[in-house]
Amino acid sequence: MCALSFREELLYWGLPEESMEWCCRRRLLQRVEECEELERAEDEDLMEDMMETESGGRRAGGSGEGGEGGTRRSRCMARLRDMVERPQSGLPGKIFACLSVLFVTITAVNLSVSTMPAMREEEEAGTCSQMCYNIFIVETVCVAWFSLEFTLRFIQDRSKLAFLRRPLNLIDVMAILPYYITLVVDSTSTLEKRPGSGSSYLDKVGLVLRVLRALRILYVMRLARHSLGLQTLGLTARRCTREFGLLLLFLCVAIALFSPLLYLIENEMASAREFSSIPATYWWAVITMTTVGYGDMVPRSIPGQVVALSSILSGILLMAFPVTSIFHTFSRSYVELKQEQQRLLQRRTHFLLRSRMAGMGSSDLSLDSLFPGGAAERPGRL
Repeated sequence: MCALSFREELLYWGLPEESMEWCCRRRLLQRVEECEELERAEDEDLMEDMMETESGGRRAGGSGEGGEGGTRRSRCMARLRDMVERPQSGLPGKIFACLSVLFVTITAVNLSVSTMPAMREEEEAGTCSQMCYNIFIVETVCVAWFSLEFTLRFIQDRSKLAFLRRPLNLIDVMAILPYYITLVVDSTSTLEKRPGSGSSYLDKVGLVLRVLRALRILYVMRLARHSLGLQTLGLTARRCTREFGLLLLFLCVAIALFSPLLYLIENEMASAREFSSIPATYWWAVITMTTVGYGDMVPRSIPGQVVALSSILSGILLMAFPVTSIFHTFSRSYVELKQEQQRLLQRRTHFLLRSRMAGMGSSDLSLDSLFPGGAAERPGRL
């Protein structure tokens, strides 16, 4: 049910919101706030686009080359913003998004190939074959593309400080910087080796390089810019923090209950002591209640197996309670994001149409610009 429509029905029939139950009222207010936040963000984007268009038009109305240059700059920034931030705006945005996804895929494959045993042997030996060189070239090309993409996003954004505070942009920085840091560390380690340090210094440098190279996996997070499913997952995680907290609380209580009980039973009644301590039994309780079951530690006694069966059933039930709410939130978030994309595209189309109409001097000019094929293609006038 749409929260806004339900609220309008309450206003129409004169029913106060305070008469609702607190749980229903909380959900209604939460949905209304989410809708208002989405509409406010869309209105701000449209107003900023309108202000830029109007300022560009005023500069164009002035004499000299300054106004013409300002109009050209505003148009270029608008096209750049559509290309890097709105893939559904046109063909350039779709091509840009496809290239970004393609380079992310190439980076993931390149990272996987670089961890093959032959590559690790060459890294430990300090040699580089043709395949190692090709991997480095591919990585360099991908990082160059990611750096260009980040630069373009930074240039087109209106608020530079807010741009650097966004989570996805921080992930981009954390994924791009390790490549350049690796180049600097690698060059300094070969040129400025400390005398008398032996292999310890090289071991520390190698550890730093391995950690930095492992951070390249953060490139996969860039897919969230172009994947509606990943955006839905992030929105669901942000909205279901209370449900995730309840799930974690349930598991912690059950683990704290079953672990000491199983440890005492197995130490008293089992011949083989596989559970060395209560913290080790915590690990068993985690993998058992989450239905993973590695089998590295198994209760041998009959009472221990009864406790294990109770923990398995408890884990299934405890995890099923919040999952239903999380699933409904995920479905609702997916529908909202899909409708938001469609609504934003429609509003932007109407805004561009109005801005083009406002830039014309008369209705005839407007019709000529909208229907350049001539009078035969014009619709009939009222």
